[in-house]
Amino acid sequence: MGIQACFRLDWPGFSLDVDLALPTRGVTALFGHSGSGKTTLLRCIAGLERAPQGRLIVNGEVWQDEQRWVPTYKRPIGYVFQEPSLFSHLSVISNLRYGLKRMSDEQRVSLDQAIDLLGIGHLVDRKPDRLSGGERQRVGMARALAVSPRLLLMDEPLAALDLKRKQEILPYLERLHDELDIPVLYVSHSPDEVARLADYLVAMEDGRVLASGPLADTLARLDLPIRLGEDAGAVLDATVAEVDKDWHLVRVDFSGGSLWARDSGLVVGHRVRVRVLARDVSLAEQPGTSSIQNVLRGCVDAVGDDVHPGVALVRVQVGDTVLLSRLTKRAAASLGVKPGLELWVQVKSVALME
Repeated sequence: MGIQACFRLDWPGFSLDVDLALPTRGVTALFGHSGSGKTTLLRCIAGLERAPQGRLIVNGEVWQDEQRWVPTYKRPIGYVFQEPSLFSHLSVISNLRYGLKRMSDEQRVSLDQAIDLLGIGHLVDRKPDRLSGGERQRVGMARALAVSPRLLLMDEPLAALDLKRKQEILPYLERLHDELDIPVLYVSHSPDEVARLADYLVAMEDGRVLASGPLADTLARLDLPIRLGEDAGAVLDATVAEVDKDWHLVRVDFSGGSLWARDSGLVVGHRVRVRVLARDVSLAEQPGTSSIQNVLRGCVDAVGDDVHPGVALVRVQVGDTVLLSRLTKRAAASLGVKPGLELWVQVKSVALME
C-alpha cells in the first residue's frame, strides 16, 4: 500500500510543500543540497515537526490527518541521527536495551540480530567514550533496529564521519538493505551514497520535490543532472561474469552489454551496482585504437542542456540500459548527435559499488 506523505510548513525564509507516494520496500533516498528540506520532511514523518495540514499514511494506517495525530513515541519507527547521542554512562549493551522499552509488540528484529547485522558483538561491554566515530554510529543504528521498527529513518548518518569511517560503515548499510524487510528513508546530499544504497530517489530543492521514482530512471532524467553537476551519471545492476587475474580486472554483464572494471576481489556470479559518470562517457562514429577498453553500441535517446551553455547531456540507449554522456555542443554538432542516431559509446571509467 505504500507511504503517503503530504506536508506543508511555512517558516520565515523557508517553506515545505510535498505530496509523495513512496514504496515500503528498499531504501528511498531523500536527496538534495543543504537547506532543500530533506531533514524537515523526515522530522515531519517522525512526528518531530507538526505540519497542521499534513497527512501521513503508512501501509494503510493513518499516522496523521485532520482527525488523527500519532505522537512520535507511538510511531513504530527507528531514527538514526547524524550523531548517535549514546548515553555516556551506559555500556553499549545497556544503550541498546534502553530502547527496548518502547519496542512494539511485533518483533521484526531481535537484539542479537541487530548486533550481528552491525558487527558490534565485540563492543557490547564498552562505554561510548571508548568507541570510534564509526563504531558509535553503528551502535546508534543497532539501537534504532532493536526497537523492531516498521519504518527506519536515517538522517545523513555518515555526514559526521571521515572518508575512512564512511567506507567502514557502508557495507553494513548494504547488509541492512539486503537482509531486512524494513523500508528505509535515507537523507543524504552525497551522490555516492545515493548511488550505492538507494532503490528509489526523491530529489528535493527549496522545500519542493523536483522528481521522484526508481533510482536508475530518475538519475537518467536530463533535467536532474544539472543539480548533480559533475556527479551526473547512470547506475546499473550487473553481475560479475569474468575475472582476469593477469590484468586485475573483472568483466561485469548488464542488460545491454559488458564493462571491464578494476578487480576488487569479487567472485563470478556476484551481483554489483555499477556507476558510470557522464563525464567518463564519450561518443564516436567509429571505434578506434585508444586506451578506452569499454566500447558499446548505442542509440541516442535524447539530448539536453547541461549547466554550462557550451555543454550538452546526451542520453544513450544501450540495449535495455540508459547511459549519460557529457560533451561539448561543438562535439555534438560535429557528430550530428540527435535522437535516433546510432553510434559507439566509449566508457573510460567504471565504479563498482559492491
